[in-house]
Amino acid sequence: MSNQPPHSWPPPPQGYAYGPPVLNGFALASLLVGLLCFPPLGVVFAIVALVQIAKKGERGRALAVCGLVVSVVMTGVLFLAAERAADGLFERARTMGAAEPYEDVAGELADSDELGVGQCFNVPGGDLLAEDPFVYRIACTEIHDAEVTFAMSLSGPRFPGEDELEESAARDCWRAQDAYAMDTWALPPYAEMFYFAPSRGSWDDGDRRVVCVIGTAEQEHRGSLRKDAGMLDPGQVTFLHAMNEADLALGHAPDADVEDALEEYRAWARQVDGALAAEALVLHGATERPEVAGPARAQRERVEAARRQWQRAAREVTADGFVDAWDRALAEMPVSTEQALRGAYGLSTTVPEWLEGQDEGEADEADGTGEPGGPGGSDGSSGSGGSSGKPSVQPASAGSARRGAVFP
Repeated sequence: MSNQPPHSWPPPPQGYAYGPPVLNGFALASLLVGLLCFPPLGVVFAIVALVQIAKKGERGRALAVCGLVVSVVMTGVLFLAAERAADGLFERARTMGAAEPYEDVAGELADSDELGVGQCFNVPGGDLLAEDPFVYRIACTEIHDAEVTFAMSLSGPRFPGEDELEESAARDCWRAQDAYAMDTWALPPYAEMFYFAPSRGSWDDGDRRVVCVIGTAEQEHRGSLRKDAGMLDPGQVTFLHAMNEADLALGHAPDADVEDALEEYRAWARQVDGALAAEALVLHGATERPEVAGPARAQRERVEAARRQWQRAAREVTADGFVDAWDRALAEMPVSTEQALRGAYGLSTTVPEWLEGQDEGEADEADGTGEPGGPGGSDGSSGSGGSSGKPSVQPASAGSARRGAVFP
């Protein structure tokens, strides 16, 4: 008797391998590539898998069919997204009156998200108020339209609201500009603060970046305006920080009329008094430095006199009383006194446009010829750009956050 195992009958077809069929690798690859990587390649893998499965009897037909469907759908989504992106790019060019997105502008085309602090750039036509403008990065030694002072990414899943975003961006960008160009009197008269901020529509697309800039597009400007703490001596830094904080406080008056928002104005007067108290403390310490002692003492006397009027304003129960205290507080701080002190510190003594004529107005008021008006008569009005569902550049008043820019 033979010990050979029994033969199966009929014999297996030629090429048949004992055991379960193997899974076709292209079938699995088609699903993965189509879903996660490059959908058109997933279509190719799925077709190759179906052909091989039919010839070799391998497993994975359902997987290949699924990969083919997913790859076709994802390919359609990919082409649709690319078409929309191209349409958006050329729509930007069309709204700017351009035949194509590459304008004849000096510099290298860049995304606004790529701009960093200290970099300079140009925009077509020098229009920093254009919605979502093309930006062209350029060396600050060349003629340029703007210079970046600060950039930050906002957090939180919810759009903060247009008013809240504009207010916070303006506040943060003024403070950033004061840190970037601390000697504000040294800025040219055509320099203005602007910021790029996300709109509600761009926020939903993942845009969270705020970019603060100094705009100089009104005139041909070369060179950086940077003069931060690393470029000044410690005494200058301490002095300018106190002065700029007082400027910011003075510039943040409520938008409404005093009659309609007296309590808000009283709170603002307390903030101004606090900022001036910090300035007075710095000036007291400066009196120990012989080179600035005299002007620092004179400025401190004026600051303390102004503080008394701000403290009075914070206690007033009538709008007329508040406006009178406001008038007198500003009159107590002549520009000439601050000008002398800045000269003693070795800083710019060029009186900015937003302060020119203030001493004359104070003199008129002192001799009874002036006519103090309400806050609505201020020449430091601020402007704000609207939102159109795209990232936009919001303009800020060139003088709204500066001492003396808002006159009652």
